[in-house]
Amino acid sequence: MDISIIICTYNRAENLKECFDCLASQKITDNFSWEVVLVDNNSSDHTQQFTQDYASRCNFILGYTFEPEQGLSHARNHGIKNSNSDILIFIDDDIRVSRHWLQSIYNTFKTYQCDAVGGRIHIESPSELPKWISPDMYGFLGHQDFGNEPHQMDGYIEFPFGGNMAIKRSAFDKIGLFDTEMGRKGTGLKKDELFKGEETDLFHRLADADGKFYYQPDALVLHKILAHQLRPGFFLTLHNNAGVLQTSKDQHVYRRTLAGIPLFIFPQFAKAIGKYLQLSLTKGPYSSFRQLMNVAYFWGMMCGYYKNHASKKHLKFS
Repeated sequence: MDISIIICTYNRAENLKECFDCLASQKITDNFSWEVVLVDNNSSDHTQQFTQDYASRCNFILGYTFEPEQGLSHARNHGIKNSNSDILIFIDDDIRVSRHWLQSIYNTFKTYQCDAVGGRIHIESPSELPKWISPDMYGFLGHQDFGNEPHQMDGYIEFPFGGNMAIKRSAFDKIGLFDTEMGRKGTGLKKDELFKGEETDLFHRLADADGKFYYQPDALVLHKILAHQLRPGFFLTLHNNAGVLQTSKDQHVYRRTLAGIPLFIFPQFAKAIGKYLQLSLTKGPYSSFRQLMNVAYFWGMMCGYYKNHASKKHLKFS
């Protein structure tokens, strides 16, 4: 098998038909083999039954496999281990691929002999986007567009997004799998489920290992935005959790701290609050929301450092 398309899902069987239908409509001009591997991440709905029914009548190879350990990184790693292809493509269950998507990814690997390929992701909202969501925030909804021309990416500033990324198996052999301490768990509706960072971590590791990345604009997909992702709390929680995650990966020993929080964090937090208040007063709440996300990030860092400190203190006296 040349290509495996890995789709991880949790209790979203209603998304699968559109996702599968778009894959069934692919325009393939080269003679390569491909399959779809649906990883059911411990769903309690009819995901298994729907997938197996669809597999019995579709025009492509569709396999079903079950991963009981909750978490997107666990599910993706399961998909890697339960597929045999040289090229592994990851999309989400709320993605609709364009008709030449698969062929364009195959062509990019063939032409540039790269380790990873990323394509465009355009967002589709069920309603008009709220005014407080500015264009520079679209990326937090999965949007990615680096222009109309294919080009090499550096893996640090530009790298594929998880809704549309393709990686050689040899890259995983070189740097390892997704970090299971990172990534969304469950539906992402609860605070302790809404963590990201696993894709950034993976591609930074691949870049450190001299991996080669390419952007292919013809590999276009549409990402369906869910209603809860258009609420302020979604963005604030995402950034707060990113701050917490940053502290969990920080191995530096700081000499000047207060309750485990490095002292340099406090003026940064105060500055972020001041800037938010200034923007709120001068430009209004819509223009200041992006800055409020920065406040949430620093607050997450402070909570994370304090929690780590309290945990170590507890272990010391237990």
